[in-house]
Amino acid sequence: MTAGPGGHEAALVRVVREEHGRIVGALVRRYGDVDLAEDAVAEALEVAWQKWPVDGVPPNPGAWLTTTAHRRALDRLRRESTRASREKEATSMLDVPAEPLGVVDDDRLRLFFMCCHPSLALETRVALTLRLVAGLSVAEIAAGFLTEERAMAQRITRAKRKIRDARIPFRVPQRDDLPSRLSGVLAALYLAFNEGYLSVGDESGSRPDLADEAIRLTRQLVDLLPAEPEAQGLLALMLLTRARDDARVVDGRLVPLDEQDRDRWSPELLAEGRGLVRALLALGQPGPYQVQAAISAAHTDDEVPWGEVVALYDLLLALAPSPVVRLNRALAVAHVEGPETALRLVDDLDLASYHPWHVARAHLLALLGRDRESQEALDAALALDPTPLERAHLERLRDRA
Repeated sequence: MTAGPGGHEAALVRVVREEHGRIVGALVRRYGDVDLAEDAVAEALEVAWQKWPVDGVPPNPGAWLTTTAHRRALDRLRRESTRASREKEATSMLDVPAEPLGVVDDDRLRLFFMCCHPSLALETRVALTLRLVAGLSVAEIAAGFLTEERAMAQRITRAKRKIRDARIPFRVPQRDDLPSRLSGVLAALYLAFNEGYLSVGDESGSRPDLADEAIRLTRQLVDLLPAEPEAQGLLALMLLTRARDDARVVDGRLVPLDEQDRDRWSPELLAEGRGLVRALLALGQPGPYQVQAAISAAHTDDEVPWGEVVALYDLLLALAPSPVVRLNRALAVAHVEGPETALRLVDDLDLASYHPWHVARAHLLALLGRDRESQEALDAALALDPTPLERAHLERLRDRA
């Protein structure tokens, strides 16, 4: 199949998004070496980048990349004489079934658990899984962590070095391993979903393929661990957020939640998400993802119960305190106690490098009639390099002020 101008580039981007985690997971399962698997996939992508513009995009790009990556892995093993025994073993494995998958029967989800080894710091686990499984760039991962790209690259490099030097076993997880790795898996899935829903580099403002993949994996996680309410809470949060996707960007413009056309919301996703929240509330075992899902569900009511939302934020602060949670709570307080009280809460937060903090200040200042200060806050937000969609929205707000 011959691709048109630029077709090979679009096909390669698509296959990376859709297949990266599966291919890496398959190679890790086959060869037991994360570095080898990632390097082989990277080399296969480079070959594709060179060949597809000339030969055309193959009918099955994912299968082509998988085969090429396997060949590159074997080439690497052959070049390293110290791995002679492994080469023989790996070559023989091509003709026999791969090892059993254990309790996780999806290569992507299995790789999530493998990367989330408890000996790695939580943020490191999340960054590594986003890199290997979701195929996110270092820049995208850094944006999700609100950190610099260079620092994130160093963190990922150190993690891989630790895996190699400490010989951390990236084996098939046994059922007893799952609870200790769950927090890292949930965090990685959540950040992968957020990158899909609030894409940093996409002018459309979203990558539905990545958001839907995160939802698919979370559904499998719920099926795998049905007694874990936090997994269900994360699924509910994703569903309620994804339900609003068609209303979030209209005609290339970002639409705030309180201005969205609810007829564009997905009734099926809303119903499923709200149903999960009701069931979780009845359990009485709150966790951070469950509380965030309950807050999201409250925002789908015809009349948002702002007093309940503030109480939910209080609970979330007790479970997982952070300045960003306090910022969101302050915006809810504005509906209960007024913008002046909310502004005092916002100004007490050390979030000057976080552009939504300036946006929140601009909103509250505008409600108080302090238009000049509101414009200055919007200018400060714009100076912190928001996404193109956010920038256009903030510029419209500033021009209207």
